[in-house]
Amino acid sequence: MRLRIGLTGGIASGKSTVAELLRARGALVIDADALAREVVETGTPGLAAVGTRFGPGVLRPDGSLDRPGLGKLVFADPQARRDLEAIIHPAVRARAAEIEATAPADAVVVHMIPLLVETGQQNAFDVVVVVDVDADVQLERVRDRDHLTTAEARARIDAQAPRASRLAAADVVIDNSASLAELQRAVDDFWTARVAQ
Repeated sequence: MRLRIGLTGGIASGKSTVAELLRARGALVIDADALAREVVETGTPGLAAVGTRFGPGVLRPDGSLDRPGLGKLVFADPQARRDLEAIIHPAVRARAAEIEATAPADAVVVHMIPLLVETGQQNAFDVVVVVDVDADVQLERVRDRDHLTTAEARARIDAQAPRASRLAAADVVIDNSASLAELQRAVDDFWTARVAQ
């Protein structure tokens, strides 16, 4: 029987690392962020809708999406972010469903969805796994990884559901505040307890 796992966590919490550890154990990983990029590639209906809503200023001269420019716009304006999500989220969900439909009936399917809680999808999975990290560590990681100011990094963190909301939605919490070895152990423990039964 298929096991559907919803994997989420705050920005820079280590969701991708956990997803790769689960993939190494045989899970099919469907990455909502990757799909969000796919559905606005040049020539897609998604990109056309983004251009219509936000204007030609969010497009590069070659017609592709100017992600940094759009990011600055939507992280500074909650209504703009909601408008973008209304374009992207339905297209991502449809594409994720297409991919999952190709999986064997007994597959372990991990949907890595950064905004799982924000989009109300926590009840759509057999197990919700939240990758959690200390708030100060998260801020430092976002700032360093994305080359942002502290204020810009905080704005990106604040655009997501509060940490407490994610933790409240979790069936399993994997702490990623320490070393990679400890994270690997936590994923092993989860796999043994909840998947390999």
